[in-house]
Amino acid sequence: MKKDNKLFLWGGFLIGFSVLSLLLNIAFIFNDGLKRLTTKDSRVEGVIAQEITPPAPSNQPPPAPPPAAPAPAAIQTFNITKSDHVRGDFNAPVTLVEFSDFECPFCERHYPTLNQILSNYKGKVRLVYKHYPLSFHPNAQTAAESSECAGEQGKFWEYHDKIFANQPNGLSIDKFKQWAVDLKLNAKKFNDCLDAGKYAAKVQADFKEGAQKGVNGTPATFVNGQLVSGAVPYESFKQIIDNL
Repeated sequence: MKKDNKLFLWGGFLIGFSVLSLLLNIAFIFNDGLKRLTTKDSRVEGVIAQEITPPAPSNQPPPAPPPAAPAPAAIQTFNITKSDHVRGDFNAPVTLVEFSDFECPFCERHYPTLNQILSNYKGKVRLVYKHYPLSFHPNAQTAAESSECAGEQGKFWEYHDKIFANQPNGLSIDKFKQWAVDLKLNAKKFNDCLDAGKYAAKVQADFKEGAQKGVNGTPATFVNGQLVSGAVPYESFKQIIDNL
């Protein structure tokens, strides 16, 4: 009987100890999981805060306000006479004054746009050509002078068109003289005019006038005195002309 009691007591003790160990393990696992979950949650919250919290204000002074918009360019006036190179009706109500460079690729691109304007606004628009040879175009000054020598023989615009038609292939004095022959000009008179630099001063006078009117690049076109810079599309000119 005593032996049975001892066995019973030891059995109870072992069962109790096992249950206690099991409970302790469960508590430990639960507590560890809770800590892991809490740590994970806090990390997630930290990441979220980092993404949505705006940056702390800087000690730098606030940026200066943007500068005021520049005043619109002044309307320029031009005294157009019979000595100017005018295409279209001389008495047309709308005047385009173009400052151009025969060696400028954008001027070559602009050339058909002006022809389209003259074609669509016959009797309403006239085009006045003025020289603005840029210094970094080595043949621009001579090209301008050659067009003036052609103009001396009554073929400025034909020569003007010839230059722009051939500009992509390059310009040179030999070509300028050959084009005079192609247009059936008096070759000797043309060559003497070009070789003497007869119109160098006139070309530079155009350049100076353009600079005084606010031109700083080519092409630059004044529409009744309003400056339009660059080779802008036909539609832009149409809008300006139609609103005059």
